[in-house]
Amino acid sequence: MKRHVVIVTLLALTFTTVCSAQMGGEKASPPASASCDLGGGKTIKTDYSSPRLRGRKMIGEHDPYGKVWRTGANEATTFVTNADLVVGGAKVPAGNYTIFTVPNPDKWTLIINKKTGEWGIPYKYEGDELARLDMKVSTLPSKVENFTIAYDKTPTGCTMRMDWDTARASVEITAK
Repeated sequence: MKRHVVIVTLLALTFTTVCSAQMGGEKASPPASASCDLGGGKTIKTDYSSPRLRGRKMIGEHDPYGKVWRTGANEATTFVTNADLVVGGAKVPAGNYTIFTVPNPDKWTLIINKKTGEWGIPYKYEGDELARLDMKVSTLPSKVENFTIAYDKTPTGCTMRMDWDTARASVEITAK
């Protein structure tokens, strides 16, 4: 009996070690962050998970055009600001939000949602939306493997951009 217990224990430890080693590599969609300093102590910070293309066509196929996308992977993407903002023409009070997008070939829609702490999908938070606004879409000269959210400083604030595959969606943000 003791021999069986020892064998089962060794098998369990071996299995656990093998599984841990296989999962210990790079995460499929590692955490990422982007921020913008608007000056005068006013900031924006976005936390998200950054999926990889890995040879797939994501936007327009895996994630269909015209459907709400969690704008990254895993948990919903956060959008936190300590200042009142104007995002693409919409007033956004200081606070914590999540963002989603609706990608289309010619324009993306950015959804700023007041509900926080949820998993990214399925999207069922229409009643908590603060704003839906248009994002400009352009084509990148080469493929971007890792989904990326970044902020570029402008004379009046910053531009939020989302790059993935050959698409860039962007929106202007200013402090109010």
